This record gives sequence, C-alpha cells and structure tokens, in this order.
Amino acid sequence: MTRRDSQAEEVSRAIARIQAGVLAVVCGLLGGAGLFLMTVWLVIKGGPNVGAHLGLLGHYFIGYSVTWTGSVVGFFYGLVVGGLIGWSVGKIYNGVVAFRHGHAQRQTAVGESQKAR
Repeated sequence: MTRRDSQAEEVSRAIARIQAGVLAVVCGLLGGAGLFLMTVWLVIKGGPNVGAHLGLLGHYFIGYSVTWTGSVVGFFYGLVVGGLIGWSVGKIYNGVVAFRHGHAQRQTAVGESQKAR
C-alpha cells in the first residue's frame, strides 16, 4: 500500500456519515423553539403593531399569528419545517460522502491496475 492509498483510506475513515434522523430532530426542535420564542417575545413586548413582519408567516403557515395560540402553532410548524430541512441536509451530505467514497475507491482500483501492468 502506497502512502497515497493510506492517506485516502484515512480520510475516508475520518469522514463520518450524519444520522439524518437525529439531525432532523435537532433542527426541528431548534426551528420550533426559535419560532415559539420569537412569537412569545413579541407578544410580551406588545405595542401598537405587534409582530407585523413575523405575522406574515401566517400566509404560509395556516393558523399562525403573533399571539399566544399562534406561538404554539408556530412551534409545530417550526418543528416540521426544521425537521424537513435537517433531514434533507443529512441525506444530501450522506449522498455526497457515499459518492466521494466510491469515487476514491475507484481511483485506488485504477491506480492499482495500472501498477500491475
């Protein structure tokens, strides 16, 4: 085994796959908690035009508004959207790692077959 082969093998072992389900749960909780806290902050803050910009999410998230009830609805929407984003990132990352790992193995096999000649 040459030095280059051993380095490629080290790198492929060092690159870990992401657990897409775990990443989905973490991103979902962060998204849900973030939207919940932003909504609650604006409700507590009060004022004449409470959360005009954040309230625009009601166009996308049916039932969401800058109210106490809307904060709970927003938590669930943030949970779902954050989870989908986290799962997608995990799957795409794992696909890229699998592709590169397969590409590195093919490169090594080609290099070994050329040496055999």
